[in-house]
Amino acid sequence: MKNLFRGAFGLASKPAPVPESKSARPPLIALSLGSRASWTPRDYGGLVREGYQKNAIVYRCVRLISEAAASVPLCVRRGNNCEAGDPAETFLSRGNPMTSAAEVMESFYGYLQVGGNAYMEAALVDGVPSALYALRPDRVSVVTGRDGWPSGYDYEAGGYKRRFRRDAASGRSAVHHMRLFHPASDSYGFSPLEAAAQAVDVHNEGGRWAKALLDNSARPSGALIYKGGEGAERLSDDAFDRLKLELEGQHSGARHAGRPMVLEGGLDWKAMSLTPSDMDFIEARREAAREIALAFGVPPMLLGIPGDNTYANYKEANQAFWRQTIIPLVRKTARGMEDWLQPFFGEDLRITADLDSVPALSEERGRLWKRLGEASFLTDEERRDMAGLAQQNGGPT
Repeated sequence: MKNLFRGAFGLASKPAPVPESKSARPPLIALSLGSRASWTPRDYGGLVREGYQKNAIVYRCVRLISEAAASVPLCVRRGNNCEAGDPAETFLSRGNPMTSAAEVMESFYGYLQVGGNAYMEAALVDGVPSALYALRPDRVSVVTGRDGWPSGYDYEAGGYKRRFRRDAASGRSAVHHMRLFHPASDSYGFSPLEAAAQAVDVHNEGGRWAKALLDNSARPSGALIYKGGEGAERLSDDAFDRLKLELEGQHSGARHAGRPMVLEGGLDWKAMSLTPSDMDFIEARREAAREIALAFGVPPMLLGIPGDNTYANYKEANQAFWRQTIIPLVRKTARGMEDWLQPFFGEDLRITADLDSVPALSEERGRLWKRLGEASFLTDEERRDMAGLAQQNGGPT
């Protein structure tokens, strides 16, 4: 008997006694076509392939964050004012011979969102940073010292491996590593894309399923009833093996959804499972899209996802996006680059985000200036200090 084997495959047959009359009931063969879920690998390559390259929601979230953050200028200060001709400012605004500074920063922020880690290399000429490069996170590995803390970085590409060491005495390092908080790692960051990986898989699989349904226009899912002739107890072993292989190879999985089944020899198909419309794949994909946007900190309204009324209008959603996602990210980046470049350009170096030049915040800035202008009890120097501007007499802000 193949009852045990058939049960493991999702097939159960119950042999009936030899019918004595035509009114005897034929045996029933129940088929279960369910399969184990397949999830995207949580490594950098898997997240890039299934997330950024195959999911429009992830692609748009990463583009929104990286382009918006890269558009915020970094102000180099030695005192109260931005220093236009400062060597550090020249270095940050130069980029490298092949890529502009804006593109370098956009890549830097994009790597951070996709992989949770971002690496910046300063090409040194006579010990002075002269060009800025963004390194792919999958090519960089952290080298830890005996104390468990990072002591350098290995960069490997095209069969070539290079090690960047941190000078313990001066603190100088040609590579700056920025990472998002990871509760289970001392050296690497945790990507928002990894947190949203299951939602990405649900969204992608729903799209593939819908595409397969459009290609095949039907989906066989239910039970096969064997209505053999008189005296037939069950399928023969050869017929059972052939049916099993056909179902497993040609009618299982999303890419075979909707493929019509050809029945023969007393087999009858009866649909039993929920149809895609009953499961409401469209709404499931929308919920997955909202979960992806939540992981990246992008209001769903900015992505055009219907059914989200968290914000009253687009402008309010855009301001929340800048206040809650972009500004904290840029300020964190500015502070990290300040600590990285101080050993090269001096301890008095200060790097801040120039938020006054952000168009999305101009309305809030205008309301602040109006309130300060109407506050007659404040002096001019106090107003400038509250507005974040340098004082005219050169005093501290």
